[in-house]
Amino acid sequence: MNKKIRKVLIANRGVTAVRVMHTCRDRKIPTTAVYSTPDRLAHHVFMADSAVHIGEAPPSESYLNMDKMINAAIQTKSNAIHPGWGFLAENAEFARKVIDAGLVWVGPSAELIRVAGDKIQAKRLAQKANVPTVPGIIDVTDIAQIKKWINDEKIKFPIMIKAVVGGGGKGMVKVEREEELPVAFSQARSEAKKAFGDERLLVEKYIERGRHIEVQVVADEYGNVVHLFERECTIQRRNQKIIEEAPSPSISEGLRQEICFTATRLMREMQYTSVGTVEFLFDSSTNKFYFLEINTRLQVEHGITELITGLDIVGIMLDIAMGDKLPFSQHDIHPNRWALEVRLNAEDPKNFSPSFGTITRLQVPMGPNVRVASGVYEGADIPPYYDSLFMLLMSAGADRADAIRVMDRALGRNLRVEGIKTLQPLLLSIIRHPAFIAGEFSTRFIEEHMDELISMFKDKNSEDEVLKIAKYIAEISALGPQKWM
Repeated sequence: MNKKIRKVLIANRGVTAVRVMHTCRDRKIPTTAVYSTPDRLAHHVFMADSAVHIGEAPPSESYLNMDKMINAAIQTKSNAIHPGWGFLAENAEFARKVIDAGLVWVGPSAELIRVAGDKIQAKRLAQKANVPTVPGIIDVTDIAQIKKWINDEKIKFPIMIKAVVGGGGKGMVKVEREEELPVAFSQARSEAKKAFGDERLLVEKYIERGRHIEVQVVADEYGNVVHLFERECTIQRRNQKIIEEAPSPSISEGLRQEICFTATRLMREMQYTSVGTVEFLFDSSTNKFYFLEINTRLQVEHGITELITGLDIVGIMLDIAMGDKLPFSQHDIHPNRWALEVRLNAEDPKNFSPSFGTITRLQVPMGPNVRVASGVYEGADIPPYYDSLFMLLMSAGADRADAIRVMDRALGRNLRVEGIKTLQPLLLSIIRHPAFIAGEFSTRFIEEHMDELISMFKDKNSEDEVLKIAKYIAEISALGPQKWM
């Protein structure tokens, strides 16, 4: 049944909300922004057609408050809600409440979110669909279970303790030796309880030098399931991605077809609808891949898939939510470019500590083959209450070398952010590193090369430019009038 979307409330903020609003503008669909008190002057608030204040700074009082979101939609006559990524995007209860309120939920069903969001259930589904999974144990309640599994299966350290629900690197602790188990177990359980309200854990073998590959899938209500190929998300800090690219430089064409087909088969067996991502861990030493999890939402890095395919993934989400069929089939999808994305976070690039304040200067990269998704403007504040991501910078090229060159220009020459510290110097060091250029890296790339990457930083700011100009003027003045003057 076709459900016409007349106005969309975006239950999010910053980069996420602005991204969804761009597609809504293309579709001539009005939008509603929601904002907390510190976000009253945020970019997404000005960009929307209407805006509703939903509470104070703490997310529990604003961006995580389900009833306030739904009331804001009803108040502004918005008949659909798009959750973006983060906050309530993968909250099955919120999806159910939206639907029960008679609104259109732009995403998969509440039941799919619930099942896929539980790593234990998702892993069982993958095994049922004959998708390879990382060796491990589920429903872990004490350390004795872990020790028994290690002995019975002859598992060698390191291992990874993970929260059953949630993501974003929270509730994940790597364990190198048996004596670390008690502290790691307590830490993972505490983080899981605090971040997701669920302290259940699972344990898996840690794949050394693994690479993180995910497959973008779209599916309608009529059984059409299509993959949009894969993305490589291996470059991470603290289990959170900071550089992504499409396609992956790690795998052969045969393996690409296999991993994409496997993801599609899994989503089809789940009877998945809307946009989703199947994440895999690729072990380059054995050429094997293992199922990690399913993300039942729009991914931060979806933009690079859009660049290589020419599709609008947010637009596809809206169409599916309205009951439309996919306008293409698998044989219509032909990626013909290479794309990179870097995440610009307000953080100290040397130690990843948050850097909040006012952006006093902002020069946004432009030029051929550059795409920017920004949640800020010059003069905007970066508040300390939320995720530190404020801009996504993407580049495209005919091949990988091309895309890296464009990113080098965008990051190294065309981007200026002042007033806060950002990951810009680190990102530039990574894309210039010989190992990255050669495609030789794993999820441990940053921790293994951190000192070397920091040594490549070029610490320059506007004061350096002013001093350079002043020195030049002083030299000219000392020389007196010249013939060319």
